[in-house]
Amino acid sequence: MVNVVSSPGAGKTELLGQVMERLRDRGVEVAAVVGDLATENDAERLGRSGALAKQILTGTMCHLEADMVEAAIADFDLASIDLLFIENVGNLVCPQSWDLGEDLRILLFPTTEGEDKPLKYPTLINTCDLVLFSKMDLAEAVGFDMELARRNCETSRPGIPMVETSARSGEGLDDFTSWIEARVRGKAAVAGATGG
Repeated sequence: MVNVVSSPGAGKTELLGQVMERLRDRGVEVAAVVGDLATENDAERLGRSGALAKQILTGTMCHLEADMVEAAIADFDLASIDLLFIENVGNLVCPQSWDLGEDLRILLFPTTEGEDKPLKYPTLINTCDLVLFSKMDLAEAVGFDMELARRNCETSRPGIPMVETSARSGEGLDDFTSWIEARVRGKAAVAGATGG
C-alpha cells in the first residue's frame, strides 16, 4: 500500500493514472482510493487506467484516516490486488500525522511551487520514502532551480531518493514505475517465502 501525499494541484491523479496503466501492462494488479473534500472526479479519472478506483469524500477533513480507507476497500477482492495506491487529500500538513498502514509514503513536489517546500514542511518529507518532482515540463518556464530543490530535500531528509517526472511528457514515469514494481515484487517474494 502506497500513500501519495502533496499539496493540491501537484498532479497526483494524472501521474498515478499513467503509472497505474504502466504497472498493469507489467502484470501488477493495482487499485486506488482517492481522498477529496468533494466530487468523485479523481476516482473517475484513475478508473480510466482500467484499474479499480474508489473515491473517499472527506467533507471538511483535510486528510484520510485508516478507518476511512478500510471502509472504502471493504468490497475489494484484496487477494487479487498487488498494490493499492492511496491518493491522499491535497495538503502538506494534516496527512503527516496519520498512519494509514501504508508500506510506502511518496511526496509529490511540483516545480510550480518553489524550491523551499521541503524546508517549510520538514515533518512531511521526513515521513516519506521517495520524493517525486512533478510537472518537470514546466520547470524552465517557472524558473524552478532543480539543484536548489534537491539540496533542500537532502537538507530536510538526507539520502531521500528523488525522481524527476512529468505526466505530460512522460519523463521519469518508467523510472518511478520500475521503483514501485521492484518493491511490490520484493514484498511478494518475502511473503511467499514466509507463507504470508
